[in-house]
Amino acid sequence: MHPLRRRPLRRLSSRAPVAALLLAGAAPALAAGAGDGPWLNRALSPAARAEALVRAMTQDEKLQIVRTWFPPLAKGKPGAPDDLIPSAGEMVGVPRLGIPTLRESDASLGVANQIEQRKGDTATALPASLATAASFDPAIAYAGGAMIGSEARAKRFNVLLAGGVNLTRDPWGGRDFEYLGEDPLLAGRLAGAHIRGVQSNHIVSTIKHYALNAQETGRTLVDARLDWPALHESDLLAFKLGIEGGHPGSVMCAYNLVNGDWACENAELLTRVLRGDWNYQGWVMSDWGAVHSTVKAANAGLDQDSGAELDKQDFFRARLRQAIADGQVPQARLDAMVRNVLTGVIASGLYDDPVPAAPAPIDYAAHAEVAQRAAEEGVVLLRNEGGVLPLAATARTILVIGGHADVGVLSGGGSSQVRSVGGVPVEIPLKSGPAASFARITWHASSPLRAIQALNPGARVVYDDGRDPARAAAAARTADVALVFATQWRTEAEDVPSLALPDDQDALIAAVAAANRRTVVVLETGGPVLMPWIDRVPAVLAAWYPGQRGGEAIANILFGKVNPSGRLPITFPAAASQAPRPTPPGRGAVAGDDAASNPGTGGGTAAIFEARYPEGADAGYRWYARQHAKPLFPFGFGMSYTRFTYSRLKVTGGAMLTVSFDVTNSGARAGADVPQLYVTPPHAGAVARLAGFERLTLQPGETRHVTLTAEPRTLARWDQTTRGWRLGAGRYAVAIGHDATDQTLAGAATLAGRSFRP
Repeated sequence: MHPLRRRPLRRLSSRAPVAALLLAGAAPALAAGAGDGPWLNRALSPAARAEALVRAMTQDEKLQIVRTWFPPLAKGKPGAPDDLIPSAGEMVGVPRLGIPTLRESDASLGVANQIEQRKGDTATALPASLATAASFDPAIAYAGGAMIGSEARAKRFNVLLAGGVNLTRDPWGGRDFEYLGEDPLLAGRLAGAHIRGVQSNHIVSTIKHYALNAQETGRTLVDARLDWPALHESDLLAFKLGIEGGHPGSVMCAYNLVNGDWACENAELLTRVLRGDWNYQGWVMSDWGAVHSTVKAANAGLDQDSGAELDKQDFFRARLRQAIADGQVPQARLDAMVRNVLTGVIASGLYDDPVPAAPAPIDYAAHAEVAQRAAEEGVVLLRNEGGVLPLAATARTILVIGGHADVGVLSGGGSSQVRSVGGVPVEIPLKSGPAASFARITWHASSPLRAIQALNPGARVVYDDGRDPARAAAAARTADVALVFATQWRTEAEDVPSLALPDDQDALIAAVAAANRRTVVVLETGGPVLMPWIDRVPAVLAAWYPGQRGGEAIANILFGKVNPSGRLPITFPAAASQAPRPTPPGRGAVAGDDAASNPGTGGGTAAIFEARYPEGADAGYRWYARQHAKPLFPFGFGMSYTRFTYSRLKVTGGAMLTVSFDVTNSGARAGADVPQLYVTPPHAGAVARLAGFERLTLQPGETRHVTLTAEPRTLARWDQTTRGWRLGAGRYAVAIGHDATDQTLAGAATLAGRSFRP
């Protein structure tokens, strides 16, 4: 059964209690104006129904399907529709056949409205995807996807540009916060759950950005170089797992080149891997402004030129028509392009259950609970010396410092930016740089200060903006506890210039810690940061960008109403020099450093440059293991207010590797744990790799028996000749631990060698 197999049509009501994930069945409506053709026969596969539609379409209608308009630039242009909604894009439908107009929205963290193209339109903002990844919880990922999918449908959008699954290869990546970390198993499983949640609303989700879109510096110029087996064993494995788990209607190809060819005209990626190896049957859309040709792109496997007004030329309209007439692009290829689009539309349920014409009400209160739960599960307790946390409710004077924590929590920038319900208490326009046209530094209106006050009504809770370290330190001396909120903003189109906290925040933290031994640092960042003060601060929380209920989530963690359970989905280096690339390749070498990062510039006048990946498939924690480097905090690490112990390991080999063991909550509080299975293959130079995990909640004293089966592709090697996986015979080392460096339980098993298809 292909990756876009037909599933029962179910829909998330915009009024449903999303936090409880109660999906009510919905009787899908017939596509309006669809006639009585075989495309309405739901006993047929989506691909067969799509093929029937293609046979009924005119050439003009087919060409209409393979190009989308970019509303901000499309108005008034010949052929542009007159009902454009300010958004990411629009594909004009074919009413006589029931093919809906596709209205697309950016949506990694909610229905985006970055610079308020739609005046007054707000949406629920999830925390950063890194927070979702830190939960190690597919249910959290699904709930977030279901929530934003229901809001999109209520707002009349039916394609969400969600499903970001690019692996974090560098700690300075500008979009690291949008993605799901550095491990393909974790990222792929959670991406699949998120996509499945979005599409439970009978709308389409993408998975993006295909592939190896690992940096923002010169992202439209960089040629990402990595041998194909290593790519299959890392970044492509994350995409494959996401497609298997979520069945996205569309795959979005990336800006960059991969091994010498633009991602959106790369036949190896789009045809040999996606269609051939993986049998994917939805459609490939381009990133906005990522198309560079007509004939090569179409024949390589690109189905739809998205946001075509951002291209240097209009590749998929008159030029495509002429290329077909000249025989450079076969008519059969155009038909396949259209069939792929329609297959994704039908398989998602959108064709049979089109989005209503009028906006629907949204239960924002219920949706806020989804965002808050995601934030709470994603907060990572990094340090807690002397049991400083949770803070006692008896504290009489609490000093909150910095980070605009009096009014809100920081949001990441770029296409994923959500104008959240409740307003924007702080918004700082960018004066220059690649992101200036479509990103602003914004805070969500969820005040940690007010949330702390609500939990401690008898305490004196005061705020200092942190701009004067001496003043903040003086105030800290008289406080029972000092809470420093430290921020680092990241955005699409720009990588961060340094892993150090900006604006002298390190000096602020050091001064406050010297004045008050009960200092707690709360990090609102889009990735790792350096912590030169770590030995002087007893408690540190990584809260990421915690979304529109982040203030409440942070307060609940600080005061023990919620037991922290997040685990790092990304390694925190002890120094920038530990990373494979201390700075982005191409920095300073591209126009405007870099103008090409802004969609629609067509690459400017700068030249293509290469980024090479010496770590190969060993991204993230595996690179550190190979280098015998000790990071500041390893992948998978996270503390709790209780203790978990592991015992009674049993390892079974043969055709599959299976482990079973006991997990016990040996502390005094209920809490959630994430036991992690790491396996080291027997070949030379191999290092341990995450092969399984499970999140479970235990009461004090409770023991649960856990069984994990290793994902075989995490243990195998890709064979480019046979285009399949080879699992070597031999003895595999096994560890059950609390993080990538922990071997609380260790064992081994012998596996039989075998080959298997993707």
